[in-house]
Amino acid sequence: MKKTILIICLLLIGFSASAQKKKKNSKVAIEVDGVCMMCKKRIEKAALNSKGVKFASWDLKTHQLSLIIDENKTGTKIIQQNIAAVGHDTKGFKAKDHAYNSNPACCKYRDKKVVDSHEKVEN
Repeated sequence: MKKTILIICLLLIGFSASAQKKKKNSKVAIEVDGVCMMCKKRIEKAALNSKGVKFASWDLKTHQLSLIIDENKTGTKIIQQNIAAVGHDTKGFKAKDHAYNSNPACCKYRDKKVVDSHEKVEN
């Protein structure tokens, strides 16, 4: 009888632990600074190289990075760190100067002249 009660308790604990897992696939959006299609490629690649990211698409006009992630494997903090490591600022993380400076001249989104030149091309 004691063994039966013990087995039932273990099963209940197992079921409750599995019910507390995060949702497997979630849609999230992160704002990421950039100015051109080269930035888009770099940002998306950095996001997709993050474990648990299933989909990444960065919009040049809105600066929104749309993601589908497995929350059991990653979180937005890790993804933002990986994007900052390739030289792009997010709301949560600013890229270090050496990472930012390693980007091509056309990708210097902190430079107003570069941003203005990209806006002229788009219009």
